[in-house]
Amino acid sequence: MNTPVPPAGGKIDRAALPALFAPRGADTHKGSFGTVGVVGGGPGMTGAALLAARAALKTGAGKVLVGFAQDAAPLACDPLQLELMLRDARSLLEEDWGVTAWVAGCGIGTGTLAANVLSELFVLRRGAPLVLDADGLNLLARGEIQPGWGEGPVVLTPHPAEAGRLLGAGAADVQADRPGAARELARRYGAWIVLKGAGTVVCPPQGELRTNTSGNPGLATAGTGDVLAGMLGSLIAQKLPLDQAVAGAVWLHGAAADALVARGVGPIGLTAGELADAARELRNRG
Repeated sequence: MNTPVPPAGGKIDRAALPALFAPRGADTHKGSFGTVGVVGGGPGMTGAALLAARAALKTGAGKVLVGFAQDAAPLACDPLQLELMLRDARSLLEEDWGVTAWVAGCGIGTGTLAANVLSELFVLRRGAPLVLDADGLNLLARGEIQPGWGEGPVVLTPHPAEAGRLLGAGAADVQADRPGAARELARRYGAWIVLKGAGTVVCPPQGELRTNTSGNPGLATAGTGDVLAGMLGSLIAQKLPLDQAVAGAVWLHGAAADALVARGVGPIGLTAGELADAARELRNRG
């Protein structure tokens, strides 16, 4: 997260993100701001799905459901965020909950259950946008799931090592040409690419790359990628224009870390769970 990289294409900064700060109408309700479905949190990784789900809620989604990649939901409720609706993944997928954006892969694991759940999601997502993160990308790189995810936008969120696996290359090769790696991933998978790292690169399936300007080394800690995935799903579910939603989540994630560091919370010891509150404050401050 702290290796400087050259810029690629345009810049992502606050001024480029008017939709992120647009005021809400007085007559809106929870259905106005979308429903996020988070699929992940295999055995021993329940927290990854919860980090993504909490971030989705605090970034402004109207409703958030979590489907854990386990035989049964490990918790009846999230004791820190009672508003989240928790289920096992199959229960979430087998019924139409009106999900308007999916976030999948956070802590899902790389076993058979994880692969089956993701393959089922690709079939059942009904064109709703999909953010695929973490072990979902590793399963894709290993050929244990296929990119037959049907209609609707897809966002892949690799860090350099994951990007290397998807490209059959090493992380050092990706870092040597981050714009080129992002372009090739976008072309190969027909997806939006969020290539994480210092100066996160955002690349649509067709179009100009953009490089993020926010963030700091405090983000180099476990769980921050899960938070970013939740933010992406949340802004997409809220029907921000897709370019504003993807770029906005990336910028907001980094800006939240910057705001925390400015208050003396990090960079050393900053935790992923602190980002969502800081991001919420930034959106509301406008």
